[in-house]
Amino acid sequence: MLKKIRLFILLLCIPLLCSSCFEIIEEITMKADGSGDMVLTVNLSQSKTKVASILLMDSINGYKVPDRKTIQREIDEAVARLKKMPGISNVKSTTDFNNYIASISFSFKEVANVNNITKNILEAQKVKATNVSTYTYNKSTATFARDYKYYASAKAEYNKLKKEDKEIFQTATYTSICRFPAAISRHSNTLAKVSKSQKAIMQKCSVLDLINGRVSVSNQIQLAK
Repeated sequence: MLKKIRLFILLLCIPLLCSSCFEIIEEITMKADGSGDMVLTVNLSQSKTKVASILLMDSINGYKVPDRKTIQREIDEAVARLKKMPGISNVKSTTDFNNYIASISFSFKEVANVNNITKNILEAQKVKATNVSTYTYNKSTATFARDYKYYASAKAEYNKLKKEDKEIFQTATYTSICRFPAAISRHSNTLAKVSKSQKAIMQKCSVLDLINGRVSVSNQIQLAK
């Protein structure tokens, strides 16, 4: 998961996150035929005043502070790579430089198409992808699964960071939201919460808990037929 988090950090450039609170939000909306849509968002709005100040600096904690054009270029390059991936279409991005919120959205032919996205984008940034969740959806049984495996290498990578860089994760959160065309009859992850409509499920956790292996985001979800 630390590697997956790096994907979002790279999209906005890590200098902007130094000493800032941020939230990563992943949303999946499934359709009955197994296709769907996904939105990935990095939200720094809680620290927008601090981020605005950082943008005025040349460097912080040893990192060069990028300007808005550089940040937008990084996002545009990620969008361009997504458009070339099999099963992925309708790729769009939004960037709010007033509140410092950036999102990338796209449609997928089947949810398994999402499994290669993190790996491909990270490798383009010369970062080896590990600890990445995989998704499956079985139309005949109406079951959705997210498989997440924790590896100690995530914590080892975190421990290599400088003290000031570790601080950016102290209040960081990760939120996963999945929406379905039918009601959820049961799910395996007790930390996830089902909506009143029974057609959506959410799990929110601390990024540090993921890094340290204190929480899992795996889930087996059975939909009503």
